[in-house]
Amino acid sequence: MPEESEHTPTAAPSSRNGRATRTESLSLAPVTARGEATKRRILDAAEDVFGELGFYEASVSEITRRAGVAQGTFYIYYHTKRDIFVELVEDMGKRLRAAMREASEGAPSRVEAERRGFAAFFQFVAAHRRIYRIVQEAERVAPEAAHDYYRRISAGYERALTSAMDAGDIRRLEPEAVAYSLMGIGHFLALRWLIWSDEEGGQAIPEMPAAIFASMMEFITHGLVRNE
Repeated sequence: MPEESEHTPTAAPSSRNGRATRTESLSLAPVTARGEATKRRILDAAEDVFGELGFYEASVSEITRRAGVAQGTFYIYYHTKRDIFVELVEDMGKRLRAAMREASEGAPSRVEAERRGFAAFFQFVAAHRRIYRIVQEAERVAPEAAHDYYRRISAGYERALTSAMDAGDIRRLEPEAVAYSLMGIGHFLALRWLIWSDEEGGQAIPEMPAAIFASMMEFITHGLVRNE
């Protein structure tokens, strides 16, 4: 079929247990704009299907139906359902990190960077509310992908926090502990006000309440800013 010219068939490297490790590519790589667009449609459809049905109830046929491609096209880009699930977790993490990085770039202080980064995080979760189910299910289906999702967020966070500490902008604390603490704040506030509220019949695209965001930033500011 025409799509066969859109990729380079590179098989995923094997590991000792027969599965690719978290740093290895699990998909076949498209080399044209058309191939990238097709793969993007498949990934977006997979986000909907896995988020709605869960990994075990989801099927390749349903993913391709929603993507509007032939089922054979799926296997141009992925070997198995698990492979696209793993790549989906990686892809969502990559897009989330990019959104937060872009939002906080050029902030005059670490606290302002936190404000902008959290705002971008909440906006991303509001637009991709199934991310919680997908990442949580990855703990059982592909734990290496779930752990990598959080490690990659933490790694960038730690670098930024260390830089701010070295500059004297915030208190000297253990960067990894602070990174995971801040990640936990964002995780549970989004869960409470964006995920649960939506399940209870909230807005089509929920927003973090301004008062909740302000309270969070007040709490973070007093935890990070140096005591004079």
